[in-house]
Amino acid sequence: MGLPTQLSYGSMWFNPGMGTEPGFEWPATLDIAALTADGWNPVPFCEFIIKIHSRCELACDYCYMYEMADQSWRDRPRCMSREIAEITAMRIGEHARAHRLTDVELILHGGEPLLAGRELISYLVSAVRDAAGPEVNVRASIQTNAVGLRGSFLRLFDELGVRVGVSLDGVAEDHDRHRRFASGRGSHEAVIAGLHRLTQEPYRHLFSGLLCTIDLRNDPIVTYEALAAIEPPMVDFLLPHGTWESPPPGRVPGVTQTPYADWLIRVFDHSYRSPKTRVRLFEEIMHLLLGGESGAEMVGLGPSRMLVIETDGEIEQADTLKSAYPGAPQTGLHVTKDPLDAALLLPGVAARQLGERALAGACRGCRIRQVCGGGLYAHRYRPGSGFANPTVYCPDMMRLIDHIRCAIDSDIDAWRAGREAV
Repeated sequence: MGLPTQLSYGSMWFNPGMGTEPGFEWPATLDIAALTADGWNPVPFCEFIIKIHSRCELACDYCYMYEMADQSWRDRPRCMSREIAEITAMRIGEHARAHRLTDVELILHGGEPLLAGRELISYLVSAVRDAAGPEVNVRASIQTNAVGLRGSFLRLFDELGVRVGVSLDGVAEDHDRHRRFASGRGSHEAVIAGLHRLTQEPYRHLFSGLLCTIDLRNDPIVTYEALAAIEPPMVDFLLPHGTWESPPPGRVPGVTQTPYADWLIRVFDHSYRSPKTRVRLFEEIMHLLLGGESGAEMVGLGPSRMLVIETDGEIEQADTLKSAYPGAPQTGLHVTKDPLDAALLLPGVAARQLGERALAGACRGCRIRQVCGGGLYAHRYRPGSGFANPTVYCPDMMRLIDHIRCAIDSDIDAWRAGREAV
């Protein structure tokens, strides 16, 4: 699959690489001044991922925070200070008011955010809402491993209206293969105990869903049924992070085999006619195939509207970029000195808002580009050409999307035939 030497935007040309050092490849070559002069305008951020604690009780072997290329967590404070939390809240409120936003997402993240404690969580959520003002609806959520999800936290989340997402990789044997304590002990039992507290009344309404990282060794139907048994509002099946240089397990760059699509297709076929729980990836693909827009970064060409703020107040791009190379998410901006608007005109942020114009040449000529969208941005990285590549999961995305398209087309044909028969 060849790549062009340049990417075009109207009458302008962007060279995908200006060197071989990470950070000096595409999109570092984007000419933002030329873009804006040609009529392009950035879209304001509305999703803020706040890293309130940079450590975790677990030592998951696939974690992009601790186990992949970027190791900046080692030099960050363990916990966000109250001062940085206050300034962060001010910056979010400032951005929301400046762009007249009516809704923003506040996602508490880590590491393990529960380790930050009830006081900081309560302060940050309240401070953001105060800073944004009554005209902005601040929807707050937290993504946790659930190991420390006790009643005191659930009472706080109920009081604040904070929804809770939990990471769970299926049955105990499969989950504990990766998600272990530093001692080597599996975490499944502790996670299930936390989930039990969350899913009982009066807190079940706080449950937002489950995240499950795919392991090809796990039976997809067993995994789906184990997750569905907890009755989550939504399941996110996550492709393991990897790049063309450091591919994910079982994904050999350049080969036509589609192990991840095959795994997901088994889940899709099992659940399509009688789903026990919603699967975000499937819903997003179906929505796009029917002409809608995606609300997720993993598919579609919609502009990214997400920003990360680290425990020390550094403003960063998507934290999944930590899987690409050291420093990949960095912007050089900090909440103590920079408004969030400053990040809107950075090449890396602009590249994730340009839609089809930022796709590699092979993707811009692809028949599924409107649905695939080039795949998750972090999965496109290749030394020398930066992020100007198709996703490393390209064959898998093609097969999965085509399979779902066939299922939808079959249903539409059956519906039409039924109408004609009446």
